[in-house]
Formats: sequence, structure tokens, C-alpha cells
Amino acid sequence: MSVGILFLIFIVLIAISVPVGMTLGISALLPSLFNPSFAATPQFIIRSMLGGVDSFPILAIPMFVFSGIIMAHGGVSKKLFEVFSYFLGNKTAGMPCAVIVTCLFYGAISGSAPATAAAVGSMTIPLLVSLGYDKVFATALVAVAGGLGVIIPPSIPFILYGMASGASVGKLFIAGIIPGLLIGFCLMAYSYYYCRTKGEDKEKLNEHYQALKSRGFVNVFKESFWALLAPIIILGSIYSGIASPTEAATISVFYALIVSLFIYKSLKPKDIINMMRESIRTYSTLLFILAAAIAFARVLTLMQVPQIVAGAITSVFTTKISILIIMNILLLFVGMVMDGGPAILILTPILLPIVTAVGVDPIHFGIIMVVNLAIGFVTPPIGINLFVASSLTGIEVDKIARKAAPFIVGFLVALVLITFIPQISLLLVR
Repeated sequence: MSVGILFLIFIVLIAISVPVGMTLGISALLPSLFNPSFAATPQFIIRSMLGGVDSFPILAIPMFVFSGIIMAHGGVSKKLFEVFSYFLGNKTAGMPCAVIVTCLFYGAISGSAPATAAAVGSMTIPLLVSLGYDKVFATALVAVAGGLGVIIPPSIPFILYGMASGASVGKLFIAGIIPGLLIGFCLMAYSYYYCRTKGEDKEKLNEHYQALKSRGFVNVFKESFWALLAPIIILGSIYSGIASPTEAATISVFYALIVSLFIYKSLKPKDIINMMRESIRTYSTLLFILAAAIAFARVLTLMQVPQIVAGAITSVFTTKISILIIMNILLLFVGMVMDGGPAILILTPILLPIVTAVGVDPIHFGIIMVVNLAIGFVTPPIGINLFVASSLTGIEVDKIARKAAPFIVGFLVALVLITFIPQISLLLVR
């Protein structure tokens, strides 16, 4: 079977809405079905699937998923939002900016874009609407800002990229800090422009701010302290060398349970079982996709797809700048039609040799790849965050997507800077 036919079948299966995991599994099996002498037999595929997910680093993913669910149910996002609203609530675009900062901090807890959008959006969208902001704008804001959840460490896509590339997950986490802050700043810049041109209900905003201020900074900070401490503990344990990313993920679960059960008392012990079930439902689907993606990536390697793609690209594009431009275009397109996890596992072995050959640092390329795929969370037709935000408000996905377009432009501006100024990603690593 030729590579072209394999990819054509893959695209057709995706286009007719065959589940991603099944599409990857079928595509991995096809070469051996058409050619019985092909090295990747069905037994090889099954061993690759099982061996691929039998990994210590990958254990971080279900732990971060569980931790994020605990903190979502425990009201941690509300505590974070209140403290940021205290400082920003009386400024122009202060409340939208507080939402973005909350997404930055919550992303440093959950490592997931959809989890960040769901946890922050369920609490902030109704509040923003009650304060006079357009409902579609508030929904689009949360959908796009939720994408920061996969860039600010800890990040599940960074873990997957580390598995596929052999790069240090800890270094990837560190490298994601400045790009995440840069993207957050770009989103805030547009929020400020929007609020200046469209106006805000200053009376409602001032009333809300005064009610928050009347509680006093000490009380607001005291209630938010344990929520603010969560990313410090998680990331601090990694950067200090105390724990690996997987161990830090486990720490985050215990920390989330202690804070939610005994400090905020927002959860009861009986709630843990239901949250475990929710975590299993979330991760089990992802686990099958990851296993199938790993097997498919190994089949592509046996078919020498990396060498074929590298030859095709380098025969047309010869400079570092042109290769980075074509990589960004390719990744943006892939992010629009495929979930980020499988895309990382499939494309990393293919694209990484090409960019490293022209002098791109693997850590830098990991940031570029994840930022591109993060944009895919808010671009149709996949746009998971768009569907999450739509489920929270009942607004049609296409309306949210149109309102999100200017925010995506800000994301793209940050992407260009991150791509062509490597120091943004590598400053804290070196």
C-alpha cells in the first residue's frame, strides 16, 4: 500500500466522522492487510499499542485530569477569579482580563484546555453577563483563554511531545511559561480594545467591585491563598528537582483533595467516587486514542514516511524561515481537523528531524507545535473549546467562533513572535 493511499483513507475516515481512535487503529492495520509481508503485523500493532501506553511519564495525564476535576468541583476557579477581580475589577476591561489571568492560573493546575474552559467558564460567564457584557463575547473569551491551559505548565500536550520526541518534559514545562504569558497579554490587549470601543456598564461594575472590596483584601486573599498556592506547589516541586512531572501530578491530586475536603470544605468524601468515574470516562477515551496513535506512528516510521515528507519539504523549502512558515501552516491546518494528542504523537517523529536539520531546538519546536494545536481548540470544525463553551451557554458554535476570531488573531500574533524569536521559549531553559 502506498503512503498516499493510506493518508487518503485516513482523511476520508476523519471526514465521515469515524471516531479518531478507530480511524487511527484502522489506518495502522491497513498496510499489513494489503501486504501480508509488511513488518507491522496485527500482533505488532497490538504490542505497540500496549507498549506505548505502558509508560511512567504518561501516568501524569490521568493524574492531572483527576486533579483538574477535583479542583473544578471544589470551586478553586472561583477563588482564583475573586482575587484577580479584586485587583483588576475597577479597571477598563478589568473583568475580562481577570478571566484570562484565572485561565492562566487554572491551566497551571489542570494542564487541559477543555478543563480550563469548563471550570472557569461555568462560573465567570454568568457573572460577566450579569455585569453587562455581551454573552457571546464572554463565551468566546473563555473558549479562547481556555487554550492557555495547554501552554502554561503543567501541560498534557507537552507530556505527549516529550514522549514522542525524547525531549525533557521538565524543560518543556519551563519553556512554556513566557509564551503562555505572552499569549495571555495579547488576549488582554484585544479585551481592552473591545471594552474601550464597545463600552462597559460602569455602574454595575463599580457595584460589584465595591461589594468585593468591602470584604477586605485580607479576607479575599485568605480565601484564595490555597488556590493560588496550587500551581506553586505543582511547578515548584518539578523545577526544584523534588519530583518528576508524574510525581508532581500525583502530588496535585492529594493537594486538591486536601484543599477541597478539609480547607474549603466544598466537597464531601462521597463525592470522590463520582469524580473518579468522571476522570475514568475522560481518560479512557483519550487512552485508546493515544495507544492507537502510537501504533500508527510506528507504522508510518516503517513505511519511511518521515524520510518521504522530509525529502518533499526540503526539496521545495530550503531556508530555516521558509520551513518554519510551512510548519506553522501545516500545524494550524492539522489543529483544525484533528485532536492535539494524536497529532503530536503522529507528526512529531515526522517533522522534528526536518526542523532540527535547519537548527531549530527541539524544545522550541515543541512550544511552536503546542501553540499551533492550541489554536485548533477554538477553530472549527473540531474546536473542542468552542463546543465546551457552547454547552455552558447554549450559544451556537458558529456564533462563538465568529466572536472568537479577533482573539485568535492575537493568538496568531503571539505565535509569529514565538516562532521567530526562539529566546521567548528558551530564555528560562538555558
